[in-house]
Amino acid sequence: MATLIAGLVLFLGIHSLSIVNEPLRNRLQASLGEIPFKGLYSLIALIGLVLIVVGYGAARMDPTVLYTPPGWLRHLALLLLVPVFPLLLATYLPGRIRHTLKHPTLVAVKLWALAHLLANGMLHDTLLFGAFLAWAVVDRISIKRRAPRATPTLPQGKANDLIAVVGGLALYVVTVLWAHQWLIGVSPV
Repeated sequence: MATLIAGLVLFLGIHSLSIVNEPLRNRLQASLGEIPFKGLYSLIALIGLVLIVVGYGAARMDPTVLYTPPGWLRHLALLLLVPVFPLLLATYLPGRIRHTLKHPTLVAVKLWALAHLLANGMLHDTLLFGAFLAWAVVDRISIKRRAPRATPTLPQGKANDLIAVVGGLALYVVTVLWAHQWLIGVSPV
């Protein structure tokens, strides 16, 4: 469990630099330079992600049950997950979805985390998905007081929303029917 927690601290910690201290983030980027700063940021995030994966896998071998969700919550979770991939794609495909939601990635993270909290009752699940849900909520609140940063996107286009929805739904189907089992070892259906 310590590995999972260390990974969450590193991964969410580096992603919280702007939440906690935007001026420090800007000073670090200015002093190191944009490319070295992003490289260091990415390295810390990658180490955190690896620790999360290893720690989560180890925690699954010796699970601690916190609650047992009723079976119907798995169906609700699958329903909540339907918009996740379209929202992630909409972040980089500017259109009405992105304009309306402002931060579709954070909405996607919140839906993903909430759905997994509803369907899973183990301690390691609660730590992982609860931490991501809390981070996404806090980040969304903090964005209101921060200066906006440019997000790399494709050009604005009328078809972007359609591409995000169709492509996102295709990714959802592939994930539910195959990739989740292959990557995580658990079939959601």
